[in-house]
Amino acid sequence: MAVNSETTTRKLVSMPKELVQEIENYRFANRIKTEAEAIRQLIKLGLEKAENTA
Repeated sequence: MAVNSETTTRKLVSMPKELVQEIENYRFANRIKTEAEAIRQLIKLGLEKAENTA
């Protein structure tokens, strides 16, 4: 899939191995095709929750 550089920003993030495993568990449990999409979904869910508690 081509990435549109006008609408997309890439970020490089380091994280603990335990967090990587949790992301993979979420990905497979939800049948998400890519790790990147799983991370995007988790960030979106976290942001929505943060907005609801603020």
